[in-house]
Amino acid sequence: MKRKKPAHKIRLVLVDDHRLVREGLRACLSDHGGIEIAGEASGGYEALRLLPLLKPDVVLLDINMPDLSGLEVAKQILKKLPDLKILFLTMHENKEYVLGAARSGGRGYVLKDASPRELLYAIEAVHKGGAFLSSQVCKDLLADYARIPDQASPPPKLALTERESGVLALIAEGLSNKEIAQQLKLSVRTVESHRENIMRKLDIRSTAGLTKYAITAGITRIS
Repeated sequence: MKRKKPAHKIRLVLVDDHRLVREGLRACLSDHGGIEIAGEASGGYEALRLLPLLKPDVVLLDINMPDLSGLEVAKQILKKLPDLKILFLTMHENKEYVLGAARSGGRGYVLKDASPRELLYAIEAVHKGGAFLSSQVCKDLLADYARIPDQASPPPKLALTERESGVLALIAEGLSNKEIAQQLKLSVRTVESHRENIMRKLDIRSTAGLTKYAITAGITRIS
């Protein structure tokens, strides 16, 4: 009697800058017979280097990392590996991050407090070519869109300088003032000053509000 050929395992790479998170994910997923942990990366640039070598089916990608955001990693790696399925794993459930993830090429969006069962389902769904949103994210999106009036128009692009627009785009990616300063080779105080000017011009006093404005107005590095 012929033995059945084992089913193809989903080759998965973990990308998160927190070691404890990666170890927890590995412990959660390693016992699942249908998943093979092909490798892991502790940051965005390391992910860009390793993913073409490992050629996984799915990458479980954190959005906020200190060196390079997961959104930018997704945008760059899909140019090299267009068939790669990207599942974002994050603590952020607001609409702006979800839109950013979708625009960067993500196939799924799952929260870090999801159950192991939901995480497994998300991995399998995107591997099969589908899409996945955490249940809490779906609820929030539905509630959000229910409050949007018909024929809502995007906000006008106000008179931000080129530098302010660049800072705002990085704010929308979830970067801190220090991280923005490093990317733009500015002092932290200069970035803080740009942020204050942006808030004053737009009359927006929260990071979430700035992120929402940037994405809606198209002031973002994500195409």
